[in-house]
Amino acid sequence: MKLSKSQKLFKRARKFIPGGVNSPVRAFKGVGGNPLFFREGTGPFLIDADDNHYIDYVGAFGPLILGHRDEHIVSAIKNQLEKGISFGASTEAEIDIAEKICKHVHSIEEVRLVTSGTEATMSAIRLARGFTNRDKVVKFEGCYHGHVDGLLVKAGSGALTIGEPDSLGVPNGYTDLTHVLPYNDTEAVEKYFDKHGKDTACVIVEPIAGNMNCVLPDVGFLEALREQCTLNGSVLIFDEVMTGFRVALGGAQSIYGVVPDITTLGKVIGGGLPIGAFGGKAEIMKKIAPEGAVYQAGTLAGSPLAVAAGLAMLEIVSRENFYESVSKKTKLLMEGLEERASAADIPFTTNHAGGMFGCFFNKSSKVKTFNEVMESNNESFQIYFHEMLNNGVYLAPSMYEAGFISMAHTEKEIEKTLDAADLAFEVIKKTNVG
Repeated sequence: MKLSKSQKLFKRARKFIPGGVNSPVRAFKGVGGNPLFFREGTGPFLIDADDNHYIDYVGAFGPLILGHRDEHIVSAIKNQLEKGISFGASTEAEIDIAEKICKHVHSIEEVRLVTSGTEATMSAIRLARGFTNRDKVVKFEGCYHGHVDGLLVKAGSGALTIGEPDSLGVPNGYTDLTHVLPYNDTEAVEKYFDKHGKDTACVIVEPIAGNMNCVLPDVGFLEALREQCTLNGSVLIFDEVMTGFRVALGGAQSIYGVVPDITTLGKVIGGGLPIGAFGGKAEIMKKIAPEGAVYQAGTLAGSPLAVAAGLAMLEIVSRENFYESVSKKTKLLMEGLEERASAADIPFTTNHAGGMFGCFFNKSSKVKTFNEVMESNNESFQIYFHEMLNNGVYLAPSMYEAGFISMAHTEKEIEKTLDAADLAFEVIKKTNVG
């Protein structure tokens, strides 16, 4: 496989872009080697600068649920381009997409469009604090909510400790009010609320954690969050930037039957273009300016191009049996990978929901916690990543990132992926790292 053009582009990029990339995970630091540079996507495939073709299971980290360059999305963008790129003013299409979001995500009565998932979570937390007149925030180990200063934290020495900055440039004062608890640990949640419940503005959680790979909530975990927030007058925020319209039409909350107070969205609702949103109970949302005193604004919020692409996307995903079809493909791939790994005697397990999945080189039957994720064999994953890449399969370049299937993937691509996995598992077996 020739990679000379990607290598030249990376060398050039490093002269002008920090680390040569505009987002850290693109740097391949988690897997070794140099990043690829892509020039084209079509259906389930990515094509790099050297004209190598790959079956894509990243999907721009989730939003491309229809695959690359879907004709409906492209047509919607072209139509809007002919009318205008940006107005800095209200459009009817903003109302249309707001109505669709409220229709399908039943916990959302009112919604505000923003320009990114990070902006959505930042605004949701500000709103929760303004609504409750409290300051403390609870998040969970392994859950990522964008690069917001107050959420870039790691757990301290115990489950109930105050978060410590996880990035240079974040003062302790920004994280002193953030408490980090173990994901899927109901007991830790109850202990925290016994001590801090009346001072806690909100709990923010990925209902399906997608930033420590893909970890599903245990039975009763999300229910416990709902119960404690209700008892203590705290706001429950579901960060569904990744899972919203990805795992189900109503998001992860519709799968598990737990109703949050605020939901954050992104990814799919932009059809591949930058967008975000936060919404919830009207009682809470009315605290947002201009109705209320919680300030939030954005010049490019409700981008006509992103809204047009999002409306086209939402029209298709709302069709009958759409998610059943995507889920079937995901299950086929996950079961196939587990069978192939078992045949090669490689410790390996998977999680999945809708078109979202996680693969772990781990001896556990099911990975449920951040600690179990960290126990996965990173060396095995690195070999797996590069062997899959060499055989035309593109995965997220980190063992902590979830994978995604689109409607454009067929059984043919899935079978090719499983054949590539066979080869990768054999290499892992020979190296004795699995």
